[in-house]
This record gives sequence, structure tokens and C-alpha cells, in this order.
Amino acid sequence: MKRNIYSKLLDWKNSHDRKPLILDGARQVGKTWILKEFGANEYKNVAYINCDKTIEMKSLFYDYDIQRLIRSFSSITKETILPETTLIILDEVQESPLALTSLKYFAEDAPEYHIIVAGSLLGIKLHSGTGYPVGKVEELKLYPMTFLEFLEASGNNGLLEQIKSHNWEELAPMSQKLTDLLRQYYYVGGMPEIVNNYFTKQDLKEVRKLQNRILSDYERDFSKHVPEDILPKVVMVWNSIPSQLAKENKKFIYGALKQGARAKEFENAIQWLINAGLLHKIVRTNKIQRPLKFYEDTGAFKLFISDLGLLGAMADVTSKEILTGINYFSEYKGAFTEQFVAQELTALDLKIYYYSKENSPLEIDFIVQKDEIYPIEVKAEENLKSKSLRTVFEENQNLKPCRFSMSGFRKQEWMVNVPLYLSQEWINSVD
Repeated sequence: MKRNIYSKLLDWKNSHDRKPLILDGARQVGKTWILKEFGANEYKNVAYINCDKTIEMKSLFYDYDIQRLIRSFSSITKETILPETTLIILDEVQESPLALTSLKYFAEDAPEYHIIVAGSLLGIKLHSGTGYPVGKVEELKLYPMTFLEFLEASGNNGLLEQIKSHNWEELAPMSQKLTDLLRQYYYVGGMPEIVNNYFTKQDLKEVRKLQNRILSDYERDFSKHVPEDILPKVVMVWNSIPSQLAKENKKFIYGALKQGARAKEFENAIQWLINAGLLHKIVRTNKIQRPLKFYEDTGAFKLFISDLGLLGAMADVTSKEILTGINYFSEYKGAFTEQFVAQELTALDLKIYYYSKENSPLEIDFIVQKDEIYPIEVKAEENLKSKSLRTVFEENQNLKPCRFSMSGFRKQEWMVNVPLYLSQEWINSVD
């Protein structure tokens, strides 16, 4: 399966000022597979070490003599490690934190060696501040497969090429086909193993079984890695996500966790889940004006899970409801549709906000700042009324409003309607 991050890995390999690379991402998003695939295709050989399964890695970093470390890696992997032509991969590196520190010395003393580290829950270690090689590494983040990656995995390469050509109006005859594939993506999600299994076996029960297994793995990670004092809070926040997103107003409400709950009590639990790559946090902006960062209201936010398919499994939504339900896209108060758009935008590594006014029903689902500011309204059906979007445009006509809906692509005098299945590619194509 092809992943969009591959081109970024190639850019890293070919960079003249290349530094050691950290690949971050939640469990099961395909970090190990893409690194091995990249190494096999682009290097003469690969020295791969799983730090969790290689006992020698626990005591290897008593100093940072790079030549000694290279000899040790070579001994463990039985690979001859040469500058430029060998890719060194240290996987599950969170089990050997000093390996992260060693990247500083690879950068300073041996930049000719190509080394990448990755691991589950690596975000927790990166945010702990212990021995992190500030300024000496590059970072990439891997997310679940996007809808277009899913589309390519389905074998619809011609359809993908049409989308990439950006002739949006010409895609109208393919709307039904793309909507059907979008329904499949809503159910399967973007975890690579599950996507591959689905297109190989077409077994919906197996898909749900694999989704539940990943959710169980996450829960075991909670027990193993979350500090005891916040473990119950992490579990409460995690389990609350489906009901939080099913509300009309998707702003995260602490009181939904337990009566009288306050931010101070749960903010460290929420941050743990964000650092682990399991949740994405989208904060409110109080004004739709450049720079949006100036108007952040960090006390108001929405939380979205990393993968749409896992959300469906958590909520126990059936394949029949998703794949054949007439009103599925508009059911559950648009929870899955807004989750889909959040996931697609997050994968572009954009800073995303939402906008609302106190004591007012006016809300804009997402705000993206590129060269222009794009207020985005998400509609889970073909309803084309956009009162809130029109209001914010009338207040500031320099904005570039857009609506993501189940209706076809069309440009109006003051806004653009974009079909949901084109949402990521369209926002990626604009300035």
C-alpha cells in the first residue's frame, strides 16, 4: 500500500543538511511497515532493531561513542552498516530512551549515517523533556490512512488521478462511486492492517474484530504506561469521546465525565492521550482574523479520535447502518462526518481551529489558516443552508468560506461547496 509520507522520507534522505529523523505516530498507523518498505526500496541494506525485543539495547547507551554504537548495531542485525547506503531503524525506541539522546551525537559527529527512530507512545517520551536532542533531529508524524490513500488501496487509481487533476466539476458523474467508497472508509477507517485486510478478504466482521483488538491494545497501553494517579481519568476521557462527539455542540464538556468535573482535574489526562497520538485537540478562536494564534481560547476545545473506524467500533455502530443506511451521513448529529473532516485536515499537519460566540448559536466547525483564512462548515447531508458561514463572511469579506457537504462541487459568489470526499485534496490545493 502506498503512503503519502513516502515522498517526505525521500526528501529527508536526499537533503544536504539531513539530521536523524524521529517518526512519531499512534500505535498501528503503519510506522514499522513504511520504514522497512522505504529502506528496502531506497537503500542497499537496512539495519533494523526492535528496542523492545532486543535485550542488548537496554544497556548499550552507557556512552555515545558513535563508532562503538555502529559496531553494536551491526553485530545485532548482522548487517554491514555503511554511510549513505545503509538505513538504520531503531523501532519501539521508547523502550530505550537514551537512544533518543544518542541522536544528538549522530547529528554532530556522524551525519553521514542515515538513522530513523520510531515507536508506539513515542509522543509521551518526546514530551517528557528527558534527554530530547533539541535542534539535532527532524520529525515527521504518521497518521492513519487518509481517504485518498484508502481510495488508492482499493485499486481505483484512475479515480484518484482524476481527483489529483483538480478538475472538480468533472468528477460529478463519479459522485455515487465516491460516496460508496466514502461509506466504506467510514466503517473501515484508516488503520493500514485493517484496510489491507478489508480489500483482501472483504470480511466486515473481521474488520470489526481487528478494530476491537486495536482498542484492546490501547487499553493495555493505558495500564502499562499511564501514571497511576491519572489512569482512571485517562480511561474516563477516552470512553467519553463517542458521546462528546454525538452532541449537537461538540465542544468538550468536563461535566459529561462526572458531575462537578473541572479542567484542572482532567487536563493532564487529556494531554496524555494527545501526546500518545490517540486524540486530536482543536481549540476555539475568538476572532476569525490573522493571525488566528492571537485569538486562541485554549479553555474551549473539541476532541477527535485518531481514526474514524475506531470511533465506529467504540460506538458499536454496525456495518449495515454505515454501508446501507439511507440517512447515515446525517445521523448521530454529524459526529462521524465532523470526525472525518477533522481527521483529513489533521493529516495535512495544518493548525486547525473552530469558531463560536458565547451565548450565540453561531459556530463555524473548522477554521484553517494558509495564505488565506478558510472558514469551513461541515454538512452531513445535502443541506445547503449556511447561515453561520454567511454571517462571518458578511463581517469580513476577505475570508474564503467553504462548505463540505454531500452535495456536488459548485462555486457561488461568496463561497465554495466541496463534496466531503474531496475535502482534504481541495484544502491542500488552495493557497
